[in-house]
Amino acid sequence: MILLDHNIPEDQAEQLRRWHLRFRQIGYGIGRPEWDDQQEILRYLHSVKRVTFFTCDLGFFHPKFCHLNYGLVVITGHFLETASLIRRFLRHSEFKTHAMRVGKVFKLSSVKAYWWEIGQNYQQSLAW
Repeated sequence: MILLDHNIPEDQAEQLRRWHLRFRQIGYGIGRPEWDDQQEILRYLHSVKRVTFFTCDLGFFHPKFCHLNYGLVVITGHFLETASLIRRFLRHSEFKTHAMRVGKVFKLSSVKAYWWEIGQNYQQSLAW
């Protein structure tokens, strides 16, 4: 399942729908829009399986948030690039399956992807 945080702009979510990308969004069928607290979101992520969570909250980019139940992706590009970055990430050969994303916390910009991974003591990166 692809899960978007409530801080992903509506026009960007709509663009993902036009590209036929299936997702759910916090505050629209899952949880409540006031789930600003990381702990509430993490509690939910721990309770579901096979989820990749996309957010614009830089506070999530920390190795302590790596977990075997989910992949976590922080978008740092311009808000108008959010949908394109999500689509690009999900289609990239290194990240296209859930198995390739699980246990990792990513930070995406328009030029590079950074990530922490369970069992690794260093941050990895990939120019794209």
